[in-house]
Amino acid sequence: MENLEGLKKLLNTPQDVVILTHRNPDGDAVGSSLGLSLFLQKNGHNVKVIAPSDYPDFLSWMPQANDIVIYDHDPEEVERIVKRATLIFCLDFNSLDRIDKAGELVDEARCPKVMIDHHLFPEPFADFILSETTASSTCELVYDFIHMLGQNDDLDKVIGECLFTGILTDTGSFKYSNSPKLFRTVANLLEIGVDDLKLQDLIFNSMNEKQLRILGHCLYNRLEILPEFHTGIITLTKEDYAFFDINRGDTEGVVNFLLKLRDIKLAAFIHEQPKIVKLSLRSKGDIDVQDMAKTHFRGGGHKNAAGGASFHNLSITVRRFKEILPEYQQQLQS
Repeated sequence: MENLEGLKKLLNTPQDVVILTHRNPDGDAVGSSLGLSLFLQKNGHNVKVIAPSDYPDFLSWMPQANDIVIYDHDPEEVERIVKRATLIFCLDFNSLDRIDKAGELVDEARCPKVMIDHHLFPEPFADFILSETTASSTCELVYDFIHMLGQNDDLDKVIGECLFTGILTDTGSFKYSNSPKLFRTVANLLEIGVDDLKLQDLIFNSMNEKQLRILGHCLYNRLEILPEFHTGIITLTKEDYAFFDINRGDTEGVVNFLLKLRDIKLAAFIHEQPKIVKLSLRSKGDIDVQDMAKTHFRGGGHKNAAGGASFHNLSITVRRFKEILPEYQQQLQS
């Protein structure tokens, strides 16, 4: 991070800090935000965490999760909070359009801004930037940030549980990222008391009956395999959403089940929303779904995990997805 000393100087005096993360926050977004918030509170700062939309229910156990201010629920309160801020942290996103209308408030804010993120192609809207695309997660970078400040001793079990949550979810329990540095980080978190088995249970064994039935419906009724492209597709319609009363978080992780198939290298979960069709893409090996999402579906993300959107209906979007697969045939068949 350039000008780290300047940021240290700011943090030497109490600040009114705002931490923002992206729409549809996942484990890394919530974990990094709450972990950093707890660390900053420990150092005498007044901190508010903001998300554009609600977080999934399986993260509701996290410390101070109930204190997250949701823009969709109370935009006026978010505006008041951002206007009072003396320092803004932007976590797990690197473009202001990822926080929708809240991005305008951040853009207009005259206080210093800090970006901590691991996605490709960061936009230069922040005064201090910690951007590392090889990092497993933003939580890993928050851990690094605390060490950069020389405040390792302030990392306690509760902060560690937040950071470990983001690492677990963004790596798929270390299936998608497993560098030696990451495991050294994880080992240090375990040494300060983080309970890996407890967190694995809270995060991955928290489905309710409805969510399990949705998963069964997806796998039995909405699964299509394209063997010539080593690709699997799961779709959900508006009618599916209405029938199952699907809410945010109910389809979390569905796309990953496709990659359990031996010969599947590319997985797509394409689901119909009221005004848009969303795509969640996952891949194995060298297949770059970030490029696919960015080039064809106004999206982005990581090499093996990305997302995008389409303003066409579901059937047209699925057809368009299938039509681009020949462009990636060499990768898919290697």
